[in-house]
Amino acid sequence: MILVDTGPLVALFNAREQFHADCHARLRSSTAPLVTTLPVLTEAFFLLSPESRWSDCLRLFVANGAMSVHYSSDAELARAFELMETYRDCPMDLADASIIAAAETLGTRKVFTLDRRDFDAYRIKRGHRHLAVEIV
Repeated sequence: MILVDTGPLVALFNAREQFHADCHARLRSSTAPLVTTLPVLTEAFFLLSPESRWSDCLRLFVANGAMSVHYSSDAELARAFELMETYRDCPMDLADASIIAAAETLGTRKVFTLDRRDFDAYRIKRGHRHLAVEIV
């Protein structure tokens, strides 16, 4: 399972984006299920412009099952808020926090992101250990 951040979604569906071809190539080379969070989708739709054809393509991508959406529990949302406080020097936004909290809940470390600087700093809590994110 790979958790998908906002940047790759925007790049995948907007052919004018600098990393469009790279994101398509990375996606084609993986067979792992793709999962994202509601805050990430919200951010992606905002950046793509809700009325654009790019947003239409993203909606179809999700509706056709190419990527599923993980819905946070109250406890997971509280964990995301805790992460935002922990990483306030970065700063960590809700979309990034939701990805890390989902990674902890779902037991994965793989994140498809273009935001290497921040995700290199973030850690996924597993018991008493804090593990690095595996950037896809």
